[in-house]
Amino acid sequence: MKPTVVGGDLGLLPIECRLMLVGRQTSSRPEPASRLWPTGGMHLLPSGRTSSEHSHPRGHLVYAARGVLSVHTEAGTSIVPANRVAWTPAGFTHFHRAHGNTDMRILFLPAALARLVPDRPGVFLVSGLARELLLVLTGPRNFEDTPADFDRAARARLRRVLVDELHRAPEQPLQLPEPRDDRLQAIARTLYAQPADNTSLAELGHRIGASSRTLSRLFRNELGMTFYEWRTQLRIYHALVLLADGHDTTHVAQACGWANPSSFITAFADIIGTTPGRYRNASAE
Repeated sequence: MKPTVVGGDLGLLPIECRLMLVGRQTSSRPEPASRLWPTGGMHLLPSGRTSSEHSHPRGHLVYAARGVLSVHTEAGTSIVPANRVAWTPAGFTHFHRAHGNTDMRILFLPAALARLVPDRPGVFLVSGLARELLLVLTGPRNFEDTPADFDRAARARLRRVLVDELHRAPEQPLQLPEPRDDRLQAIARTLYAQPADNTSLAELGHRIGASSRTLSRLFRNELGMTFYEWRTQLRIYHALVLLADGHDTTHVAQACGWANPSSFITAFADIIGTTPGRYRNASAE
């Protein structure tokens, strides 16, 4: 059954999403847990909070101003650390999960702008300008009754600049595709439970009754990457969650299956664009 949407086609969150996302993050100054309006909103989510499955009549961007978010759709899981933004097109059923205390921002795009971004879920690098635009478009001034200072036309102009920035930004490899083949799903369940498992593909195949050649072909054809590339993506996802929870680099490296911190740092920087330590410090700010 489709979720009930408040506000018709204005892009407001479904009722169950609005209720389940209510939570308050510890702060020196009390802040509202949720602020919503027709074109977007913000939620302060405690670590581990998960929304119900829902969909929207408009495509939307999700950004973690603090913490780490994961966006789950039938196409896979998008990981959204502080220097990335996730795009979910209209009509895609999805849910969000907070890893670490998270300041989640959501921005709906009108159809004319949504046509300029992919028609599938994706993750994009956030430039300095894009970050500031996201914060402005989802910040407190949207809730203040001061239309002269920040009117609808001004928001529309800022949204156009933001989409132009995203249009120029390359998609990032932080979309972990979800296997559909039963054999790949069995392997995925094993590694979801134990990301540090270093069992070879041949041995995993032996356990489920499939050859490594068959599994390699399935990974390439179905997920568009090798088994080892997919496992690295999964481990980086897990690493982001652990870093958001405050764990140090050495612990995260071991928990995610790297033999030593230096090899983990290299792999992390190749995908995320910064070291785990710098990323953890920036996310905590």
